[in-house]
Amino acid sequence: MSILVLADLHEGQLAGATAHVVAAAQAIGGDIDVLVAGDGVQAAAEAAAKLDGVSKVRVADNTVYAHQLAEPIGALLVELADGYTHVLASASTTGKNVLPRLAALKDVSQLSDVLGVESADTFLRPIYAGNAIATVKSDDTLKVITIRTTGFDAVGSSGSATIEAVDVVVENSQSSFVKEELAKSDRPELGGAKVVISGGRGMGNGDNFKLLDGIADKLGAAIGASRAAVDAGFVPNDMQVGQTGKIVAPDLYIAVGISGAIQHLAGMKDSKVIVAINKDDEAPIFQVADYGLVGDLFEILPELESKL
Repeated sequence: MSILVLADLHEGQLAGATAHVVAAAQAIGGDIDVLVAGDGVQAAAEAAAKLDGVSKVRVADNTVYAHQLAEPIGALLVELADGYTHVLASASTTGKNVLPRLAALKDVSQLSDVLGVESADTFLRPIYAGNAIATVKSDDTLKVITIRTTGFDAVGSSGSATIEAVDVVVENSQSSFVKEELAKSDRPELGGAKVVISGGRGMGNGDNFKLLDGIADKLGAAIGASRAAVDAGFVPNDMQVGQTGKIVAPDLYIAVGISGAIQHLAGMKDSKVIVAINKDDEAPIFQVADYGLVGDLFEILPELESKL
């Protein structure tokens, strides 16, 4: 068996999600190649070569692959996929954008959000907002899979894989990059933070989210939100944690004023330690919390910050 992993890039650098996808590839077994596709990605390729278990890093460095648009990256994968039994990517915006296109062009089914590996053709994936885990067997000759990175521990970075250039340059007349607007923050990125503190509808309004700032600063935490808080306009949608937002699994997750709808739990219940702060002692969030504090968050948060 041979596996091709599509590397995740963030501002031209190798994203941490790639190390988790390589771990999933190791669980499948076989030779593992990593494809780094972008524009000016030599540093990312060198970082990928250090990932444990990687045999070879294939580098497609060309302006047509800049911003990892689905059309050119999908076409590139079509050209390369025949030499592999599995093509993997993280279940990130890039993976969810590119791999369905590859699956359609190769006329195979895609397996999405895989969080466990039973064998080379049998995988575990969540259904019903994570309330059940389905065991799925694929008979396709090419298995196209997006990986839920929280299901696999990242591999180390003591490897020394070979790096080779890919000379395939596809044409792309179907799409063009217009612009991107990035939220700037000194805090850790939400998807990869070791500590996350999230606010829900109970925060009352967007200004009250400032109550989380001091705690987040002291804990080195990222700040998230429930969908209810996002839908109410309290915070932007890039802060949303849940089934339709970011999937996180930090060492510590603090849920403040969040009732615990199943869609939110699907995005954070794999956290190592969960702390819930809510005035309703019947809130569903307490069913998954390791520690629960029942009370008025507007009194508790300032006191928590002072104790920290």
